[in-house]
Amino acid sequence: MKRFQPQPGFVVQAYRFALDPNASQEHALRSHCGAARAAYNWAVGWVEASWWQRRAEETYGVPEAALTEWRPWSLPSLRRAFNEAKHTDPRFADWWEANSKEAYNTGLANAAAAFDNYAKSKNGKRRGKRMGAPRFKSKRKARLSCRFTTGTIRVERDGRHVTLPRLGTLRTHEPTLKLLARVQAGTARILSATVRHERGRWFVSFQAEVKRDIECVARPDTAVGIDLGVKALAVTADSTGEIRTIANPGHYDAARKQLRRASRIVSRRQGPDRRTGRKPSRRWEKANAARNRVHHRVANLRENALHKLTTSVAAEYGTVVVEDLNVAGMLRNRRLARQIADAGFGEIRRQLDSKTRQRHATRLVVADRWYPSSKTCSGCGAVKAKLPLHVRTYECDACHLVIDRDDNAALNLAALAAAVVTGTGVAGDQDTPKRVSKPRGADQKTRATRPRRKAGAGRGGQVAQLCRASGRRKRETVLKPKLSRFGDVTDLPGRNARNTET
Repeated sequence: MKRFQPQPGFVVQAYRFALDPNASQEHALRSHCGAARAAYNWAVGWVEASWWQRRAEETYGVPEAALTEWRPWSLPSLRRAFNEAKHTDPRFADWWEANSKEAYNTGLANAAAAFDNYAKSKNGKRRGKRMGAPRFKSKRKARLSCRFTTGTIRVERDGRHVTLPRLGTLRTHEPTLKLLARVQAGTARILSATVRHERGRWFVSFQAEVKRDIECVARPDTAVGIDLGVKALAVTADSTGEIRTIANPGHYDAARKQLRRASRIVSRRQGPDRRTGRKPSRRWEKANAARNRVHHRVANLRENALHKLTTSVAAEYGTVVVEDLNVAGMLRNRRLARQIADAGFGEIRRQLDSKTRQRHATRLVVADRWYPSSKTCSGCGAVKAKLPLHVRTYECDACHLVIDRDDNAALNLAALAAAVVTGTGVAGDQDTPKRVSKPRGADQKTRATRPRRKAGAGRGGQVAQLCRASGRRKRETVLKPKLSRFGDVTDLPGRNARNTET
């Protein structure tokens, strides 16, 4: 599906407001979100049914030309099939009229996007981690969300109510004057609305096409380098040599004592048991809600602190330099995973990218992931071979500069802004940029089998030594190759081929 492109001088911006629905409105909201989940599960089952049918027919020796046709997963095809099945399918025949058509369209659109991402990832056309086939959404774990693109979607003139299709007029917890003023002035046009249950509250997010208002920065000719860390959330150093340290608030660590107490109370109550079908008690539900409120407060405090940090940086400097951190890999460190997740490194970069590009029209430079910002001397440019993480002071062997490790990295990032090619937004190794053969950046071949572990490494080595000492032989295990759920990728034709067959 073609992506929406705003007209020149406009940007797509979201305005989110908390809702205060009454009992009947909350029931309707949950019904719409449940309908979206049911439509998504129906689409996944409908498409995968042809996959499993073809695999069963191949085991009976059915020729390729006589196999069951592939079912398309494009959004128009899913809509046509769902409109034919909703009248006869017992899962929808009795209640599908109770919700807006936008609820079912939300689930079908999400399923079409999931299958597209799966096919592109299989064919090497999608960045990031390789994705698997779409799976069914559980009623217990699925996030309650529904999107409205047609019908009556507006912000009321009183500034305290919004109107959505089939849901009617809902009161907002906070005033909507910021969006209402733009709509009345003609500088904003509402495109869609999404309702979502998050952190114990209902929210509505309006996606609007807004006229771009460029805000001037305080120091447009100054570049700043940001070094993110755990002990200090961020260390900023600008091109003039000024260094600032933003302390890590540590909201989660501050609430751990309260969370332990709340979790202990929950564990002493009679909770749900899916194996026996036992329902949770009222006391368990109250205790669990109290524990969730602590988690929600921590998340809100963290989000507020990150917004304040990124807004102040984007509004002051004309060029912002950040590092391309492998946050997913950093979270594998079990000693620092909690602190890294609480800091929100990925969210800081995402907010800086949005605010520098849309709000201030400034430049965001992303340093190369392998750029040695900490190992390079900010005075003479000498690079150290090794610098362990526990060494927090940088001592240069060439010019004998002694400086804090984070301050040195921030100064190097700030100096890197001058060497960046104009308009590329990529720093580090500018002369010979590395080009990879696949968008995921995986040039190295994946090992077909696991490497053989040494006898003295880990618990397996200890078990082997004990077995040899006792005269017994450890039984060897054979690692079988894990097959794909739906066979080889060559069995899946392209999206256009599926559309032409129908």
